Amino acid sequence: MYILTQPWPWYISGILIGLMVPTLLILGNKAFGISSSLRHICAACIPGKTSFFNYDWKAESWNLFFALGILLGGLVAGYFFQNLYSVQISENTIANLKAFGIKDFSGLAPHEIFNFHSLFTLKGFILMIVGGFFIGFGTRYAGGCTSGHSIMGMSNLQLPSLIATICFFIGGLTMTWFILPWIMSL
Repeated sequence: MYILTQPWPWYISGILIGLMVPTLLILGNKAFGISSSLRHICAACIPGKTSFFNYDWKAESWNLFFALGILLGGLVAGYFFQNLYSVQISENTIANLKAFGIKDFSGLAPHEIFNFHSLFTLKGFILMIVGGFFIGFGTRYAGGCTSGHSIMGMSNLQLPSLIATICFFIGGLTMTWFILPWIMSL
């Protein structure tokens, strides 16, 4: 039970993530990521409607099980372990979040922002709805998500994945240092 309620050290989780690449290559898969799961679901539900969904999605069905496992793991963790521990963050991060008016650090995400009632505020709408749209749009525009490009694509020495990963970092830094403070001041 202890192993499920504490963060794993980087040297264990990093090795496990790193082992995904040779495992997938040995199994003959060159794609890894969550964003492709939506395409597989659409291809299964509306096959042949467009050329984009006209392919053998069953060959990539392992990816659907992987995404389902992430969903079920999140549900189990949220239901059974939600209030056991708070996320361990640095004192500087706590100070920065307090400057934004966030005081409750007991959950996985700040409850002052991420709750159903905040969805109907300008700040909540921008962070949850507009942010979700940009993540989905950006994932499709970039041809994959952070895990697909940064883990699998870069290990295959794909130049588009290197460019996408650099853009992910630039976008993350821009959001953290410029856009998020502006949104939080609304």
